[in-house]
Amino acid sequence: MKVNSVLVCIVVLVMFAVACQPGTEEKLPYLGRKEINGQDTTYHTISDFKFVNQDSNVVTHENFKGQIYVSDFFFTTCPTICPIMKTQMLRVYEQFKDNDQVSILSHTIDPKHDTVGVLKEFASRLGVESSKWHFVTGEKEEIYKIGQTSYMVSAVEDPNEPGGFIHSGAFILIDKQRRVRGVYDGTKEDQVNKLMGDMLVLLKEYE
Repeated sequence: MKVNSVLVCIVVLVMFAVACQPGTEEKLPYLGRKEINGQDTTYHTISDFKFVNQDSNVVTHENFKGQIYVSDFFFTTCPTICPIMKTQMLRVYEQFKDNDQVSILSHTIDPKHDTVGVLKEFASRLGVESSKWHFVTGEKEEIYKIGQTSYMVSAVEDPNEPGGFIHSGAFILIDKQRRVRGVYDGTKEDQVNKLMGDMLVLLKEYE
């Protein structure tokens, strides 16, 4: 029994040593399309964009240079999943509000109603800073296009649905090179817990 105990201890120590070696740290996957050209791999990235936030400021991809960010799609009059999503995103905001490497980007899918003024009031009710959490509006076609082609989520107008829209409840994690590193159900607490844990993993990649 003593020999077996010693062997178990040795195995545990070896496993711990291997886990601590450089290059064995946890790393998030790259999601979406990828192209392999010889030894080089090009991963799917978020396209250039230009929207307007709740402070009437133009927001582009350049605003997130040197940052990771979490993106989602919503509308302020949503009676179903959006209130849950915003409660969960507030948890992300509170966790990372003092980290200048993290931002949040929420796109309205109802720009006709969600004007800059409406978004401003919405953000004020949440009590969030626009420098950290951008609520953006723009041309509906551009918002829907970037959702489908870049963030890999969809939004569809449907008058038979509560609020008039069907849309994804996903929170999408984007790295500093604009690559998608995770997709999470923004209506579920355990999924948002995983998102926040993965954000820490992602930030560690840049240390």
